[in-house]
Amino acid sequence: MSRGLLLALVLLVSACGQREAQVHDTQLLVFGTLVNVSIWGGDKDTAVAATSAVEQRLVQMHRDLHAWQPGPLTRINHAITARKSVQLDSEQALLIRRGTELSRQSGGLFNPGIGSLIGLWGFHSDDGPHGPPPGDALIQIQLAKTPRMSDLHIKDGRLHSDNPAVQLDFGGFAKGYAVDEAIRTLREHHVDNAIVNAGGDLRVIGRHGGRPWRIGIRDPKNSGVIASVEVAGDESVFTSGDYERYFEYQGRRYHHIIDPRSGYPAMGSSSVTILSKEAIVADAAATALFVAGPEAWQTTAMAMGIDQAMLIDDQGRVYMTPSMAARVHFEIDPPPPVQIVSP
Repeated sequence: MSRGLLLALVLLVSACGQREAQVHDTQLLVFGTLVNVSIWGGDKDTAVAATSAVEQRLVQMHRDLHAWQPGPLTRINHAITARKSVQLDSEQALLIRRGTELSRQSGGLFNPGIGSLIGLWGFHSDDGPHGPPPGDALIQIQLAKTPRMSDLHIKDGRLHSDNPAVQLDFGGFAKGYAVDEAIRTLREHHVDNAIVNAGGDLRVIGRHGGRPWRIGIRDPKNSGVIASVEVAGDESVFTSGDYERYFEYQGRRYHHIIDPRSGYPAMGSSSVTILSKEAIVADAAATALFVAGPEAWQTTAMAMGIDQAMLIDDQGRVYMTPSMAARVHFEIDPPPPVQIVSP
């Protein structure tokens, strides 16, 4: 089990005490991580059918949205490079349109079109990057091509690009979309109370019996959790952190969240946690605010319609919106220094 998944579940399990028979737990290995589906109440047959449908949907999405293994997305990227138009299915068109809109709202800090830059850093590998980092000259060449989502255009179901340098990588919000789809699938199977946890990023619907779901937020600098929040109804909790995917070279850590402006891993942030209804929005916003950093995260949050956010900088200082501060409970003593800032 991944560490992130354990951390997100630890407070949930401790809050439950002895696990009750009404909870149906299933673990699925998709998107390179363990996805935990917990369903409260209902009969076992319904839970089994619902989680089976979720697994089928997520496996399909993993195949269709993979950024470097041969498949539908690499076919689209090859067409863009060749300056050719390409036919899209409805899901591909939806994701490109959502990605373009979220990128626009973030001022380009969230940019699914920088796949070539992400690949240059070695993050297009099932084994993960090992270093050394790419040379600055190669990075500057990629930046000069200015790949942007606004370079993409869809007409009559076909995609064409003004810029052959655009290479789509949905890693910044594919997990959020997958979690949203998993919840939609559960609802189609008449599941009203559940949590879908994809490696520590999650969405909940309903409640856990007579109480909300209690979720832990990982401490980016130490093992364990730094804080917790209680969620119920219909809400997503997503975190982007510099500890998720990275490599170390000559004593320095290089993480996977690339700043589209500099071409280098974003600086200043250690983690960003977002609460929002849609998981796809929470996922993209967590990336954008991480890139914005301690100096500009409030402006980006406001532009993206986010009012519940927490940023931990690389010095361990915590910044929160008032709405987030009202819900966060720190699990460490003493708590870290906190600055509450309205977006």
